[in-house]
Amino acid sequence: MKLLAKTNRIYLTFSLVIYLLTALAFYQIVRLLIYDEVESRLQVERRDFQAYVRAHNTWSSSPYFVENKIDVVPISDRPKQIREFFTDTLIRNRYDDELIPFRQLTFYEPIQGRMHRVSIRKSLIQTYRLIEAVTFTMATFLGLLLLGTFWFQGKLSGRLWHPFYDTLSRIKNFDLNSGSPLQLSKPEITEFYSLNEVLQKMADKMQHDYKSLKEFTENASHEMQTPLALINAKVEQLIQSEQLTEAQTNWIETIYEASRRIVRLNQGLLLLAKIENHQFQDVQRVNLSQLFMEKLQDMEEVLTFKELSIHVHQSISFEVILPVALADILVTNLVNNAIKHNQPGGSIELDSTKERLYLRNTGGPLISAPERLFERFKKEGTGTDSIGLGLSIVKQICDSYGLDVTYHVNQERHQFCISQMPVDNADDNFVS
Repeated sequence: MKLLAKTNRIYLTFSLVIYLLTALAFYQIVRLLIYDEVESRLQVERRDFQAYVRAHNTWSSSPYFVENKIDVVPISDRPKQIREFFTDTLIRNRYDDELIPFRQLTFYEPIQGRMHRVSIRKSLIQTYRLIEAVTFTMATFLGLLLLGTFWFQGKLSGRLWHPFYDTLSRIKNFDLNSGSPLQLSKPEITEFYSLNEVLQKMADKMQHDYKSLKEFTENASHEMQTPLALINAKVEQLIQSEQLTEAQTNWIETIYEASRRIVRLNQGLLLLAKIENHQFQDVQRVNLSQLFMEKLQDMEEVLTFKELSIHVHQSISFEVILPVALADILVTNLVNNAIKHNQPGGSIELDSTKERLYLRNTGGPLISAPERLFERFKKEGTGTDSIGLGLSIVKQICDSYGLDVTYHVNQERHQFCISQMPVDNADDNFVS
């Protein structure tokens, strides 16, 4: 969830609570004020009634009291506490047969020496209509005020946070490989201005360090290749010499294998550095399942020599977005791994769908955990012909281009699965 959406949601929730409490309090205040006015009028009517009774020592219906519906009922027992009290009551209208709300004042008054209970009622129908009108008007204005404030808050926040989103967009589009420096604006808001200054310095430092590291990697690789090639050439000449003893020949062969291992190690580390730095630009859609089948066909002689059988269960195309060179390296490393760690008379299986590709091979039990074999220089065997970077290169290619690779072992069945990452994770991997 975006920060603005989260802030607006909290603000809207808080505003709704405040407005509801305000509306409820306003309603109660208006109701109390109106009730106070009605009760004051009833008190006036009570005093008029008492004045009339004292003056005439009797009571008879008078037009003056018709509106208030005065009921005078004689009582036989004198109440313990002679007091007045207010109540709400409903009286059915004899014209339209509807219940009408009334506010009633009840008190006791002696008339001609006998105690009477007097009830004076005043209709609340107009009062309720007034309360409803006031409440509706208040709710309408508060709702409009809330919507207006929320709209204004959204517009204001959008304008205030525009420099932040502009900076975020430029950082997302920033590519270290392009060589173009990161250009950030200078907003008026102090916090965003300071943020852009820090990000600008970080980007410049990253670009400088990246360029230095790239140059160092290229120079080191280039400078190492020449002496290594010279060493290999001289060692090959020494091996062909007839004047060497058997011990000397073994020593030279050891040196030769070590130098070749250094060459492969140098090439593997250089390749990993190029993949991490996204130096492969020719990205295109590649049919990975077709590439696997072609690679297995190219390795037919090796497969025949090791007595390995090939089984292709499905030929549904599994297409990915990869540089062609890296796709070939990925396929080659996985096929070589399936052949190298297989067993005589074993098999290699290829199974692909639109979402996943499976490469299975027979082999012995693992010593290490399967997921650890993707680590650099992690080898299952102790042979000197492996530098322990093959699966690391596969993992780095997949991580850099939105693919997921997993390795599972079930008894003597080894399985590699390549699948597409979710869109969000894949996008994160392409941010340079």
